Amino acid sequence: MKIYRFTLLLVFFFSQYLGAAQELLTNDQDYLLESEAEFYERMEWWRDAGMGMFIHWGPYAVPAGIHRGDSIKGLGEWIMNNAQIPVKDYEEYSRNFNPTGYDAMEWVRVAKEAGMKYIVITSKHHDGFCMWDSKVTDYDVMDFSPIKRDLLAELKSACDESGIKLGFYHSIMDWHHADAQAPHYPTYNTKEKANPNFTTYYRQYLKPQVEELVVKYDPAIFWFDGEWISEYTHEQGLEMYNFIRNLKPEIIINNRVDKGRKGMMGMNDQSMDYAGDFGTPEQEILAGTSTLLWESCMTMNDSWGYQSFDHNWKSVKSLIHNMVEIAAKGGNYLLNIGPTDSGFIPEPSIDRLKGIGKWMEVNSEIIYGSRSTKDFKENESIYFVTSKDRSIVFVVTTEWPGDKLSFSKVDLKEGSDVFLLGYDPPLTWQHENDGSVSILIPEALQDSEKRPCDHAWSFKVIPAH
Repeated sequence: MKIYRFTLLLVFFFSQYLGAAQELLTNDQDYLLESEAEFYERMEWWRDAGMGMFIHWGPYAVPAGIHRGDSIKGLGEWIMNNAQIPVKDYEEYSRNFNPTGYDAMEWVRVAKEAGMKYIVITSKHHDGFCMWDSKVTDYDVMDFSPIKRDLLAELKSACDESGIKLGFYHSIMDWHHADAQAPHYPTYNTKEKANPNFTTYYRQYLKPQVEELVVKYDPAIFWFDGEWISEYTHEQGLEMYNFIRNLKPEIIINNRVDKGRKGMMGMNDQSMDYAGDFGTPEQEILAGTSTLLWESCMTMNDSWGYQSFDHNWKSVKSLIHNMVEIAAKGGNYLLNIGPTDSGFIPEPSIDRLKGIGKWMEVNSEIIYGSRSTKDFKENESIYFVTSKDRSIVFVVTTEWPGDKLSFSKVDLKEGSDVFLLGYDPPLTWQHENDGSVSILIPEALQDSEKRPCDHAWSFKVIPAH
């Protein structure tokens, strides 16, 4: 009898183990075991793209940072939390979200003319409002707000027609769903007790919506956020990653699907095996290169979601310098816009995107298909970027060098050719007595009006064979 009971216990515990394993890997294929070669093949288009557009858009654009006459401090898309707006009150903003001016083709045109190869838009932010026609909930654009249009479907169609890859930002946390709200809502504090019903939300709401988005819209990227809440676990992150990859094996998923991100620096803690295909530095650029892939997401002003009083716009020059630095360090640049509640991109954003597009017409070679080098920078204004096959070096300066550009971290052999992108004639170069190399700049280019571009200049070095 004792042996029989012991056997039953073994069967019970083994079945429990199998159940946990099946929950971790809900499908047959374990994509966490992907080989390095398979990983880099899947990521190649994204690495080659170099730059994308981030879009934060939802009902938070209706108050535009102002609630009951008060300007609310903090990020525009966090107004529900920062102003401690109860769910029912915030729902009134959702009921008034009516972006009749939204033109998906126009948005894609603006992104494409700026040189962006992909777009990542909020499918659901922390406020819980769904920007597509979800069958899992009525709290979406089709059922809850007056617009009655599937905004993501329209953007997907426009992206496909224009050759732009589409991705979705999706919040793991949800201030609207009762099973996801922290007990202390609406003031979020990570030190307080977690919601015991979060697992129900995860299984019956979050995962079904993620599946709905992947199956219905076939996104190229899934960009999670909100993974820092105590309710969400590392095991759920592993499961979610495999769940999505089994729905679409070639999809790319950021590291916020799991718990490995170390603060705003955005890179995974490598002491454990965390899921995610790339790191996500937020509002900052890595200090150097990394063996991990990464993408720096940044705003043009201070807020992600539209804020009517946020006029602290970065200059075109600053944005281009960010782009050069990120490319030299091997990252991607995900630059944000926050459209209005009417569906329009703010004019200051459009102006800056036009400036970037004008610069990209001349210098796109240092962004598309480029790779970082070990010596990526010399002094405060010279960066080095290589072509994907390492056959070409680009020397990029963010300050006009005058009559010559001198550097020492890249050597040139006799017979090497040097060109300034956007300027046809080859340039003369020479070795200096101190071992450095100088590219001689023609007199005609000392007139700023005759230079091929503004803000940063790229010199293409083709080594002698």
